Amino acid sequence: MTSEDADTERKPRDSDTSDDGGVFDRVAERRRQVRARIAANPTLDVVYRIAVAVVGLLVLALGVLLIPYPGPGWVVVFAGLGILASEFVWAHRLLKFARKYYDRFMDWFSHQSIVVKGAGVLLTTVVVLATLWFLGTFSLVAGWFGIERSWLAPPR
Repeated sequence: MTSEDADTERKPRDSDTSDDGGVFDRVAERRRQVRARIAANPTLDVVYRIAVAVVGLLVLALGVLLIPYPGPGWVVVFAGLGILASEFVWAHRLLKFARKYYDRFMDWFSHQSIVVKGAGVLLTTVVVLATLWFLGTFSLVAGWFGIERSWLAPPR
């Protein structure tokens, strides 16, 4: 590169040099500071950890319920584990384990034949329909249209 090329090359502006990593680093540092203040008060620390556990377990449970349905089931599971992992070492280990095996399974599944993929879709469809039936969704919606069939009602 000649000196003439160097002169014509665009110089970075201040906004070009500030990357998002700096913002994330500042947020992480701020979180550490707030967490340290909470940890300094034993009672507040216990309350905080219980609140994180309750929220994390609720999000995790919701994610597990959403897994067979189209949408973000696994994302919600991993979010719940992430919430728990922010305070609990066992949850951090479980999150790493679950991500590893989820990625392995999805990689394996993506390389399978159309028959195996079709069986996966069929199994998922059966699980979704069965849970909708057990929850009474079919009889509820059918009732909106004046359709009364005993087989649409969930078992009692």
